[in-house]
Amino acid sequence: MASETRAAGARILVVDDDAAVRQSVAWVLEEYGYEVVAVPGGGGLLEQLDGDGRPPDLLLLDILMPDADGVQLLERVKSDERWRDVPVLMLSSVPPEEATVRTLGLGAADFIRKPFRGRELVARVQAQLRAGAMLRATRESLLRAEEELRRARDDAESRRRLVDILHEVTSDIAAHEVYHVLARRVARALAVSHCSVILARPGDTRGVVASAFESPKHQNASVELDDFPEVRRALETGEPVLVEDVATHALYADGRQALGLDRTEVPVRSSIALPFAIEGGQAGVFLLRRTREQPPLGREDVAFAEAVISAAVSAVQRAQVIETTRADNARLAQLATTDPLTALLNRRALTERLTREMERALRNDSSVALLLIDLDHFKRVNDTHGHLVGDAVLRDVAELLISGVRGSDFVGRFGGEEFLVVLPDTDDDGAAAFAERIRERVEAHSFAGRDGAPPLHMTASIGVATFPAALIESVEDLFARADAALYRAKAEGRNRVRA
Repeated sequence: MASETRAAGARILVVDDDAAVRQSVAWVLEEYGYEVVAVPGGGGLLEQLDGDGRPPDLLLLDILMPDADGVQLLERVKSDERWRDVPVLMLSSVPPEEATVRTLGLGAADFIRKPFRGRELVARVQAQLRAGAMLRATRESLLRAEEELRRARDDAESRRRLVDILHEVTSDIAAHEVYHVLARRVARALAVSHCSVILARPGDTRGVVASAFESPKHQNASVELDDFPEVRRALETGEPVLVEDVATHALYADGRQALGLDRTEVPVRSSIALPFAIEGGQAGVFLLRRTREQPPLGREDVAFAEAVISAAVSAVQRAQVIETTRADNARLAQLATTDPLTALLNRRALTERLTREMERALRNDSSVALLLIDLDHFKRVNDTHGHLVGDAVLRDVAELLISGVRGSDFVGRFGGEEFLVVLPDTDDDGAAAFAERIRERVEAHSFAGRDGAPPLHMTASIGVATFPAALIESVEDLFARADAALYRAKAEGRNRVRA
């Protein structure tokens, strides 16, 4: 809750030489409760940071400004310990791929193109603020763990083992893998025969084994918590439970003298149950046990295990933040490049990919074909059957196109009832033949009508253009050539292919 409160009133620094951009960014973000400080150009950024009482929660930095190089400013910000952890979102009005790669390599958190969409900007800002808040919380937890390490300098061997474990569990691994790493390393460090992670909450009668050092095959097994009284007690009290000898401890007054995840007889001598809870996530108990051939577990073992597991919980939370941030970035990337109705590439993404294909065709002395497809009389579908049926028709056409292309081809929605298919390494004859097959598939397909209504039948007109060709020097020229061919197909009666 604390991280959400801070994000809601987060302070965001916007550095851009364009007053209109600064004003629009401020207008959008202030609507969401953020405090926005605008800096007119890069020249005043460092002075602004020096004069602030605390670092901003997020920095929006333009790559290209007449008075400063945004990449150099990013490098200076990230090299200063005071601002190193501030997430930086780079802005640019052009797609400088090299600059984008370089800024990400220097520590930029994300990149957004101008002119931006308000919803996309807010989504990216929220994702970075959330990641930044969790990262700060994780760093604080790790600092507390390191402080505990410093207090344990009188036990050099324990400290060495603890640092070794912390190094592994705080590396960049998935959240679920941290349990396996921790069970293995703690078992070896404390010389225990059994080290398991049981996921459960107070009041549960059963738990799930997330990891078992002694028997990996029991991962994801369901267990009765009544078989583990120290686990049940740790869940109830939220405190570590030490059983130095199961033969005499009150928790085993019922006379049970053996434990085992697989219900086989395991001559356990002593055990430690350490409860844990991850913010907004899982909870459970780390269960450590020694057999009768080993010395009993004691209070010093509890202290050591608590320090390790406290840091491990921070590591799990950090891993979850990383996974969530990656998922957020993937969703944002999809939002920026796909059409929401059909899940095809949108016009922006089509333009970028087609530009690359045209450049590749020139380098490799090959060709690329563009098909512009328009559904004939589509307005009648919306007017007669409604927009829900019209949307279903568009989705069906998208599926027809996707199922009919090669792995190297790509399909997009150009807008309305118009679709595009790009065919790399395809000449005029191949493109015309491919377009004819698409036309026939659309004509033969039965589209679902409104409930109870007979199926709909549609036709499509297709304009074809290829590159290289005379007077075609850009993506816009290629679009214009295909559009002119589509116009001829429409004028000559529809349901036909023209090049």
